[in-house]
Amino acid sequence: MKRFSACCFTSRISQFHSHWKHNQSQSQIMAGNVSGPSGSKGANILLNHDFSSGLNSWHLNCCTGYVISSQASAQGGISMESEVKYAVITDRKECWQGLEQDITDRISIGSTYTVSTCVGVSGLSQGSSDVQATLKLEYHDSATSYLFIGRTSVNKDSWEKLEGTFSLSTLPDRVIFYLEGPAPGIDLLIRPVEIYCSIPNNSTTSTRCVSTGDDNIIINPQFVDGLNNWSGRGCKIMLHDSMNDGKIVPKSGKFFASATERTQNWNGIQQEITGRVQRKLAYEVTALVRIFGNNVSTSDVRATLWVQTPDLREQYIGIANVQATDKDWITMQGKFLLNGSPSKVVLYLEGPPPGTDILLNNLVLKHAAKTPPSTPPDVKNVTYGVNVIENSNLADGTNGWFPLGNCTLSVKTGSPHIIPPMARDSLGPHELLSGRYILVTNRTQTWMGPAQIITDKVKLFVTYQVSAWVRIGSGSSGSQNVNVALGVDNQWVNGGQTEVSDDMWHEIGGSFRIEKQPSKVMVYVQGPASGVDLMVAGLQIFPVDRHTRFRYLKIQTDKIRKRDVILKFSGLDSGNYANTSVQVRQTQNDFPIGTCISRTNIDNEDFVNFIVKHFNWAVFGNELKWYWTEPQQGSLNYKDADDLLSLCLKHNIQTRGHCIFWEVDGVVQQWVKSLNNNDLMTAVQNRLNGLLTRYKGKFSHYDVNNEMLHGSFFQDRLGKDIRANMFKTANQLDPSATLFVNDYHVEDGCDTRSCPDKYIHHILDLQEQGAPVGGIGIQGHIDSPIGPIVCSSLDKLSILGLPIWFTELDVSSINEYVRADDLEVMLREAMAHPAVEGIMLWGFWELFMSRDNSHLVNAEGDINEAGKRFLTLKQEWLSHSHGHIDEQGQYNFRGFHGTYNVQVVAPSKKISKTFVLDKGDSPLVVSIDL
Repeated sequence: MKRFSACCFTSRISQFHSHWKHNQSQSQIMAGNVSGPSGSKGANILLNHDFSSGLNSWHLNCCTGYVISSQASAQGGISMESEVKYAVITDRKECWQGLEQDITDRISIGSTYTVSTCVGVSGLSQGSSDVQATLKLEYHDSATSYLFIGRTSVNKDSWEKLEGTFSLSTLPDRVIFYLEGPAPGIDLLIRPVEIYCSIPNNSTTSTRCVSTGDDNIIINPQFVDGLNNWSGRGCKIMLHDSMNDGKIVPKSGKFFASATERTQNWNGIQQEITGRVQRKLAYEVTALVRIFGNNVSTSDVRATLWVQTPDLREQYIGIANVQATDKDWITMQGKFLLNGSPSKVVLYLEGPPPGTDILLNNLVLKHAAKTPPSTPPDVKNVTYGVNVIENSNLADGTNGWFPLGNCTLSVKTGSPHIIPPMARDSLGPHELLSGRYILVTNRTQTWMGPAQIITDKVKLFVTYQVSAWVRIGSGSSGSQNVNVALGVDNQWVNGGQTEVSDDMWHEIGGSFRIEKQPSKVMVYVQGPASGVDLMVAGLQIFPVDRHTRFRYLKIQTDKIRKRDVILKFSGLDSGNYANTSVQVRQTQNDFPIGTCISRTNIDNEDFVNFIVKHFNWAVFGNELKWYWTEPQQGSLNYKDADDLLSLCLKHNIQTRGHCIFWEVDGVVQQWVKSLNNNDLMTAVQNRLNGLLTRYKGKFSHYDVNNEMLHGSFFQDRLGKDIRANMFKTANQLDPSATLFVNDYHVEDGCDTRSCPDKYIHHILDLQEQGAPVGGIGIQGHIDSPIGPIVCSSLDKLSILGLPIWFTELDVSSINEYVRADDLEVMLREAMAHPAVEGIMLWGFWELFMSRDNSHLVNAEGDINEAGKRFLTLKQEWLSHSHGHIDEQGQYNFRGFHGTYNVQVVAPSKKISKTFVLDKGDSPLVVSIDL
């Protein structure tokens, strides 16, 4: 940006006049030291205006600053309240250096804004110094303008009031407010700053002064002003005080509105909120809704945001959804955040089938309150490793057990005496099992089996491991699922399952956690078809101390992720070895740790900064999927993927291509489904040619056909060979890319369709058909992870000799400390396993995750406990060392693979060297000539 080093404002003011003449069609400025117009005072548009959160939301212009509190006094004729905070801006080398804040999304064209603050200076030996308030206006297609707001002259040891007003007739791409002015070396002192909308825009559009407080942003939210400010989105809207012969009346206020004569699901009631919401702030929507008509008693009602960007890109942001009824008003709630600066924003309701009216009684849109931070769960009285199941060894017959349903329980002998392997890895040395088992007969429903009530034995936020031996009786036709389930207040919770097709004993391993206080918890074993006998032995449910395993995993990680290094020095007299210090710092660990990103995310510079700082790989959430790049036949959209790829290339971030195809029927575009088989085969070939030719050499990996264990659309339509042919063609078009299979619930023991054995069989089947499968993708959308269960799956898959990646890892808990533990389990298990070669998180920023309560960074940029744990682990996986050269002229250490910097300080010189530590069995020797 262009700046001026002269301390005099004369040249700057002439610059303002020059830009004023050039840009008078773009903006207007009202300037002067005025007290501002009379009338009510609007909300302060500045964030952290009183420095109560330090300098958060403010930016320092090539200088430093801090905030202090002091007992204020009346100085400069200004009476101040006690214990105010003020900012001190120091290390100023130019007069323009000061404090600034981007206010682009908090101002409206045509409105008048009043600026008011008190300023002082420090370090002034004599005389006075000018302090000035300025706006910087940045335009995409023309030069940046600097617009004067107000100025005051400040003497040593005094506070002076600085005031001014401004108004813009059109909105630049960026508007930055800042304070500047004293000569270099003079500290600038700034009391709380106010910028408020003193004269709102009088136009008839919905634009108004932005509020960052608790005011409802929606105009006429309860329809007391009729339907003003509301409109129909492709349909009519009507105002009512009652409907349906008085059976429907408002729950709140006197009126409600209906969106009627709807012919599309997206038709509904809407309000434009352009200029009333700002980027990078979280907003919460609360609405009272119901439905009426068309013989529909229940239906989804959704709150959606339609956003148009300055380059005319359209975005649809889902905010909230609720199952509405025709019987009563239902509250719908949700949150959203805008990453970029939109040119237009519309909030609307949609969802029910055509012909069904959407009724809206009230809608509130406010800046969302910050969620209070979690507290660590109370685990003081938890006894880890102790089974909560009563009479698990059946020494007392079936006492403590009861049959769920009209089945019969009896005790028999002949089951395994050893604890199932996954439980043994958690429990360590343990006494043998009794060899007794429960035989369940007379089963007439799949859910019938042995059960216990364990309500008082499980604690909130504690992770429990589930383990058992199971077997089925003869007479079954085909494979049978067996499941350890929990009924938690009538909600089914999966405790693990396995598939049984023979008369052998099979291990069940799983886990669960309860995070809301239940009134009843029942555990039961179920699954096989009616008439099939079920046998259960050694059922254990025990709390797991996951931190105990972490110590073992650290040792394993050091073995496989580190290498010995010998720094060998020459050119130095041996008498100086002891006086020569060596400091080794690892600047980057080369192990791939990446994240999912989306096009909207990269409009938020805070999001981008976090990515660049903490991740070395990325994958696109939707932007490369076929339904995104070709939503309608022949209508191609690669711009979003191009933008994301450009960002990654700029910052040297490697990328995974997710995904070429997606085998699950529900996500295939309607136009693709409507094709006949010949045209479908052509479309598949065009997709391969178009995508892999366009991005040849750009993506390091591709997920070729996503979730083949859970879907079969292409195989059903085009035959079994199509899957292998997709791999073959992809490899021909881009031989440099590693081609992956990718599926979910592989690692957690809770889905028999994608257990490790089936995944292995699936991969071998593809390879037998000639598919060049180069990697195994485990998505990693996991709940309550247990290390030994995850490790067992990795061990099984590793027999294929292919690299394993966690491709979509996320964990979820309403408690941030528990979420942090879950994440640490997964990251440590991955780092400690030699077959795992990379980890991709499926996002990290609140409101941009596929699952609730899985984020590491809160919506407005605060790093939560899970995020702090992630960063702590990243630091742990950097190696640092310091010491002196030994008698052999060497310095030895062991470090993680990656990039290093060595600083050597000898008596007469200082040398710096960078080197890369790759994988290897023998020590790396680095020669350093002094």
